[in-house]
Amino acid sequence: MNQLASVLKSGKFAVTTELNPPKGTNLGPMLRRAAPLKGLVDAFNVTDSASSRMTMAPVAAAHMLLDEGLEPILQITCRDKNRIAIQADLLGASALGITNLLCMRGDNPQAGDHPDATPVFDIETIELLEAIGSLRSGTDMMGAQLRGAPELHVGAVCNPGSPDMEGELKRMEEKIAAGAEFFQTQAVYDSKAFDAFMSEAKAFDIPVLAGMILLKSGDMARNLNANLWGVSVPDGLIRELDDAEDKGAKCIEIAARTINEISSMCHGVHIMAIGWESRIPKILEGAGLSPG
Repeated sequence: MNQLASVLKSGKFAVTTELNPPKGTNLGPMLRRAAPLKGLVDAFNVTDSASSRMTMAPVAAAHMLLDEGLEPILQITCRDKNRIAIQADLLGASALGITNLLCMRGDNPQAGDHPDATPVFDIETIELLEAIGSLRSGTDMMGAQLRGAPELHVGAVCNPGSPDMEGELKRMEEKIAAGAEFFQTQAVYDSKAFDAFMSEAKAFDIPVLAGMILLKSGDMARNLNANLWGVSVPDGLIRELDDAEDKGAKCIEIAARTINEISSMCHGVHIMAIGWESRIPKILEGAGLSPG
């Protein structure tokens, strides 16, 4: 059993974070950001050309994390590949020792740095989860037998801030039926709204890791509110960031405080640091989360 699966099964509070592979071949900066978090973070999401901005294939970056003794979570999107290529990638990842997956639809290419790229979306998230289930049981999507089945720990995403909570919960239920074993959420800043969502989601009896994008400034928070669907940074937090002389210290304070507020409601936290990974140890310390 891998580290993340073991932590979630034990009921301990899990901590994951996120890394973007480079736009190029130099993995050094990514690995240097990750190294100090060994022992503090249970696993690292490796993004799949996040926001449709082309980067190194995540399977390669995930394999390099494994070489450093760090556990990856490989993000798999439906955006760029058909079902043949996706299944091939999943088998390849398993052969390289990558066992954690996070399944998502993926952003439309028009929003990225190759706006003329053709979106594929041959399958959607539910079908992707079902395909992984087939591979785990020893067959491909067409029922053909595999010579060795992958052992995979499979997650999906959800959005507690969706204006259609009933629809979001139904979608979660469908993903669980298709094989999702844990969830990471979109960024959460309003503990009361998150509590209302989790009061319903707890019926699924599945681990949920609350997402958190580190807030670097009031302008960043306003941009998230304007452009990231389902994210709502309260005005009070924005004022705190605007008034803070030390934005980095305020970021740490807000993140630690938010984790404290929501930790009893969920099974872990997923911190999206976007280059501020060096602040994660102080955030966890402020939230009372000891190493391991």
